[in-house]
Amino acid sequence: MIAADSSFSARAHGLVVASRFKPHPLLPGAHLQTIAPAFIRPRVELAMRIERLETPDDDFVDIGWIGEHNLGGPIATLVHGLGGGFESQYLRGLARLLAAFGWRVALLQLRGGGEQPNKLPRSYHHGDTVDLRWLWHRLRALEPQTPIAAVGWSLGGNLLLRALHEEGAHAPVSLAVAASVPFKLRDCAEHMNRGFARVYQHHLLAGLRQIVRRKLAAGPLPDSVDVRQALSARSFFEFDDAFTAPLNGFRNAIDYYERTSCGAIVHDIRVPTLIVQAEDDPFMSPGCVPAASALAPQVTLEVSASGGHVGFVGLGRRGQLDWWLEQRIAAHLQAALGRAALAEDWLNGVAA
Repeated sequence: MIAADSSFSARAHGLVVASRFKPHPLLPGAHLQTIAPAFIRPRVELAMRIERLETPDDDFVDIGWIGEHNLGGPIATLVHGLGGGFESQYLRGLARLLAAFGWRVALLQLRGGGEQPNKLPRSYHHGDTVDLRWLWHRLRALEPQTPIAAVGWSLGGNLLLRALHEEGAHAPVSLAVAASVPFKLRDCAEHMNRGFARVYQHHLLAGLRQIVRRKLAAGPLPDSVDVRQALSARSFFEFDDAFTAPLNGFRNAIDYYERTSCGAIVHDIRVPTLIVQAEDDPFMSPGCVPAASALAPQVTLEVSASGGHVGFVGLGRRGQLDWWLEQRIAAHLQAALGRAALAEDWLNGVAA
């Protein structure tokens, strides 16, 4: 069972606390923390079973299962960020660690995020909570007594927080963690179009154009989508205005950002939630991070001075690279199940 915390009811709002994360001395600064994992981390090898599920609207999503041998163990649902999927190292690293702790892990590859395009004229986006919520309810119906947790990074973190808000007090999950969350999407889009952040924008747009091409190869897109602009877009705003917004029922990019940003709803989340954030996240300005007064009592925001975007590369006790973020998340989930001693060992690097 998930350990109860009676302190929530006594709070007027959430908490903002300082993180214990310290960056690797050879990887200081936001950009090295963000970029380095893609180049220096070995591929995380996993035994994964892919399950294709037909959705209620006659489309499909793929679920990657890890740790299914942990019969009766708790379940963690993991949601990747923009351009991510089953090959995302941050996703695979946490999945491997949780499986070692006795969890069963379900990686949700968001609709249309794989090599095979989804059937319907829609794409995953920051507010596309339908599939995640459906997966939660499906798992809860299959296993009414099993603890279910949820984790999301970046876009997946925004999506996760919105899903928790929509589920309210009766969410099928008992615990959640979000990391490197873009709380204010319009501000983030503007920030990503300035300075060095444009390098990240360029990289992510290349992946988004691949999604457009795969959908075009599968059949024509609605007339509301400006395919030419989407394929030539040089900013998130241009791409979302041409593709994401019209394909998914938004008036334009600004309407999309305003209606899907999680910053407007983090005051109304009823599930115990940890958010891990770095002040130097290069995907957003520091002003995007909410104050404690903007958080629901059940939400704790843990902020570090450094860490970048889904980076958090530290120094292990034996001098090795330390993938701190996944250890922090696993330790938090373990502690919620009453396994605090083991969790603390990992958090302090004893077992790293």
